[in-house]
Amino acid sequence: MSRPGNTSHITDNTKKGDPAPAGGADSTSPQSKHGAGHVTEVRSDRGQPRPSGLEIARMPSAAERTRTLVQSTCSAVLLVPGLTAPRPEQLVADVRSVGPDGDVFLVFPADSPAVRAATHAQDDEVRAVLEITDVAPVSVPHRIRGRAWVSGWLTLVPGRAAPGRVMLRLEVGDAYVDDLWGASAVDAEEFAAAAPDPLVRHETELLQHLAAAHAERVGLLCGLVEREGVARATPLALDRFGLRVRFGRSDGHTFDARFDFPEPVDDITALRRALHRLFEAAAT
Repeated sequence: MSRPGNTSHITDNTKKGDPAPAGGADSTSPQSKHGAGHVTEVRSDRGQPRPSGLEIARMPSAAERTRTLVQSTCSAVLLVPGLTAPRPEQLVADVRSVGPDGDVFLVFPADSPAVRAATHAQDDEVRAVLEITDVAPVSVPHRIRGRAWVSGWLTLVPGRAAPGRVMLRLEVGDAYVDDLWGASAVDAEEFAAAAPDPLVRHETELLQHLAAAHAERVGLLCGLVEREGVARATPLALDRFGLRVRFGRSDGHTFDARFDFPEPVDDITALRRALHRLFEAAAT
C-alpha cells in the first residue's frame, strides 16, 4: 500500500519515433523522496496515456468502471439498429439508473423514437446499445477520458414514469469499456454484481473545485514526479483509490501520474483527509 505522495504510476505521451526508455515499457525512473516512479510509453488509439501493469493492484475492475459510467452524469445515447432520430438529443434519456438485477432503466419523453421502437416491437426483441462518452470536466489535452457500450434487449416498463415520460428497461447482455485504465469486455453477471465508485456523483464538482480553487496546491504535485520541464498540472480523474493528474511539459508533451491514497475512501470526509495528506507530502 502506497503512502501519500507515492507517484508509483506514471504514463507518458512521448511522440512516435521517440526512443523508448531503457528497460522497455515499464522501466523505473530515479527514486523520489516520496517513492519510486514507473514510466510507460503505452497509449490508446486516441492518444490517451495507458497504465502499466503496476496499476493493476490498485485499480477498479472493468465492471466497476462500466457501472460507474452508467450511473454518472456522462453523456449517453441509446442506439437501436435501423432507428434514426430527427434530433440526436431524442435518443438521450432524461434519467438512467441500474436496478438490483443489473438492468439499466432509461426514462424518455413519450414521443421519443426509442419509445416508439419499443412499443411497436410488441413481442419481438429490440436490440439496443447504450453508448456512454466520458469527457473530463476540466480543460486538458485528450479530453475524452473513455467510452463504454452496454448492449442488450429493450422493453417497456409501464406505469413507472411521470406523465409524458416512459421508462424503458435495457436487459444487459454484455458491455465493453475503453478508458484511462485500458479496454476490457464485461459480461452481464459481472455488470450486475459490480458497484459504482462511491465518489461518482461528486467527481465532476470536486475536480472543477480542485482546478479552480486549489490550482496552486495541485501544482505542488509537480515536485513529486521528478520530470524536467513540467509547466502545469490539472486534476484529471478521481476515484476511491486515488487521484490522477495530467501534467504538461514546456515542450508540449503531457503525461499522467496516479497518486494512490493510503487506503480506499468511501465518502467526502475520508477523501478530504486523503487529499490533505497528499498535498502535505507535496509541500514538504
